[in-house]
Amino acid sequence: METTQLLRGVLDLAVLAVLAEDDAYGYDVVRRLRDAGLEDVGDASVYGTLRRLFKSGALSSYVVPSDAGPNRKYYALTATGKDQLQSSEKSWRAFTDHMDTILGAGTPPST
Repeated sequence: METTQLLRGVLDLAVLAVLAEDDAYGYDVVRRLRDAGLEDVGDASVYGTLRRLFKSGALSSYVVPSDAGPNRKYYALTATGKDQLQSSEKSWRAFTDHMDTILGAGTPPST
């Protein structure tokens, strides 16, 4: 299965999880996702996700001056974003438990 197809379904969760660790500007989010093993994640996909999450109220933003170039727009989780992360993480874990069972790698999850 192609990784880019899987990323489409979980990019919101991945971005929220990265920002739960620490606030970050756009390219830093991309770098941290790639460092975590999501090498195929595209810049444009992450920036689009940040914009969408910001518009939905899951993220706030603030500007920090940079000595090395233009000011950087940092993103942070809001209370809505924290709730969305918690809910999405729960759904993801249930889904992967079921997939592990289907693929024969685990025991049936308790429901």
